Amino acid sequence: MQWQTLISNRRLGQTGRHTERHDERSEFKRDYDRLIFSAPFRRLQNKTQVFPLPGSIFVHNRLTHSLEVASVGMSLGSDVARHVIANEPELAGTRVEELGTIVSTACLAHDLGNPPFGHSGEKAIQTFFTENEGARLENMLSPQLWCDLTHFEGNANAFRLLTHRYSGRRIGGFVMTYSMLASIVKYPFASSYAGSHGKFGFFNTEAGIFRTVADALGMLRLSAEGDPLRYARHPLVYLVEAADDICYEVMDIEDAHKLKLLSFEETRSLLLDFFEEDTQRHILQRIETENITDINEQVVYMRACVIGKLENECAAAFINNEPDIMNGTFKGSLIEHIPERQRNAYRRCSKVAVERIYRSKPVLDVELAGYRVMTTLMEQLVDAAVNPGRFYSQQLLRRVSSQYEIDSSDLETRVMAVVDFISGMTDVFALDFYQKLNGTSLPIV
Repeated sequence: MQWQTLISNRRLGQTGRHTERHDERSEFKRDYDRLIFSAPFRRLQNKTQVFPLPGSIFVHNRLTHSLEVASVGMSLGSDVARHVIANEPELAGTRVEELGTIVSTACLAHDLGNPPFGHSGEKAIQTFFTENEGARLENMLSPQLWCDLTHFEGNANAFRLLTHRYSGRRIGGFVMTYSMLASIVKYPFASSYAGSHGKFGFFNTEAGIFRTVADALGMLRLSAEGDPLRYARHPLVYLVEAADDICYEVMDIEDAHKLKLLSFEETRSLLLDFFEEDTQRHILQRIETENITDINEQVVYMRACVIGKLENECAAAFINNEPDIMNGTFKGSLIEHIPERQRNAYRRCSKVAVERIYRSKPVLDVELAGYRVMTTLMEQLVDAAVNPGRFYSQQLLRRVSSQYEIDSSDLETRVMAVVDFISGMTDVFALDFYQKLNGTSLPIV
């Protein structure tokens, strides 16, 4: 793969000449601004990251997480751009200089497709079709759509959200640039490939769109004609993934300390383990010199040091492995190729997160409740879509946003409209809708 081809400002669904521009923003900066001001991005503030939405102690939600990932992504992309241009001076003054903006924008978008209640919401949608009432629809839907529904996944849904033409929206969804769209697809395989391998990055409904984008960018196709679509990753995907890996694990440790799931001593040990002993002493001396007495602020300082270290090491891992990344033979993630000390410290954080955070009572309570809420919404709304002539179905379907084609004469279109509607809800909206459907909450006029 070649950088000149991989970095393109061509927009999905845009034909003919560009419209007149009234400012000096690049096309990639327009992508960034378009996302920041979009409703799906704004809704991330009411979607759970790991812990329940905040009460008296503020922890991360999907919005704050995405903003932090975008910040790290900007640094990673900018560091790699400087290296690429230093090695290939002919790329100076080209769109390669904007790698930081492209990666940062992709980081903003990487969680847009996550349904309410995170992974619990994903499982509720999947299992509705594999274990619950939705299983009876298998013979009523095409094998391709059935594969999409039974393997529903937030990352693939993000690509759909950004590219699918919903009712009343311009063709091409958000009309994003090809390079930005390719950068969010962590597993560039169609959902048909998920049956035996588990991972995929786009639904069959968007396979043609991804093929158009990937071929235009010169991405390497790994599947033969007639097989499920499969490509090598766009190189910038590795940087988006690294930014997410860094923020997800490290920020969860900080949140766990705030919520007293981890003691200060445990948190300090986990964070300082990323550094050699000399650097550990320097960090502790700096905390003392700066008179940082509050233990929460001490954790913030140590966390910032860890993120800076991991960003530098992941950028170096990309640079050291650039030839393999560009020819599609690189294996694993960048975080798996950083120096042993940082890699082992990261694994310790991951192990603690699983044992002490992701299996903690507050997290499990949200997952259990979220699964029930999502399953109920799927049951009632899909049943209404399958039987739209019933009185209750007609009343219920009127609650579906007009941007979704819930009135279509085609059953598959109606079922996907329900999935799009529910997956786009916030946690708060989904819970409120669930309570109203069950008659436990009535609107006060």
